[in-house]
Amino acid sequence: MGFLLSKSMDANLKKQQEFMLHNARLQMERQILMQNQMRERQMAMQIAWSREFLKYFGTFFSVSSLGLTVGAIKKRKPGLLGPIVPLGFIFAYQLDMAYGTFIYRMREEAASIMASESDRLDLPLGTPTFESIEKARRAKNTLATFLEK
Repeated sequence: MGFLLSKSMDANLKKQQEFMLHNARLQMERQILMQNQMRERQMAMQIAWSREFLKYFGTFFSVSSLGLTVGAIKKRKPGLLGPIVPLGFIFAYQLDMAYGTFIYRMREEAASIMASESDRLDLPLGTPTFESIEKARRAKNTLATFLEK
């Protein structure tokens, strides 16, 4: 009788463990998908911001370039054309970021860094562990309790 009960309990325990493992896997998959969607939304916002900024900066660049060119011609001072060069570089950078291949080049460089220079990505004191987080949490609770007294 005890053997049959033990066998049944073992089977139920095994089913429960499999169920818990399945649920943990589903939860992790959902979390990964959610984090990826948040990353995609943040990147879309950054690209949209770049495009919006480009509209304003492009207008500023055009008006400034036109004004500086007209001023240089009227006053016969070619030095007035000098600011167009750095403004042109900024404009080209913003244009590349908003509509060009900037993001693709950045992604390739990041992949290269992760592959060949992963030591640069190490966190100070290493990756946080459950124990280090718990130690900090207990220390904070102990300090808060001490300060309340």
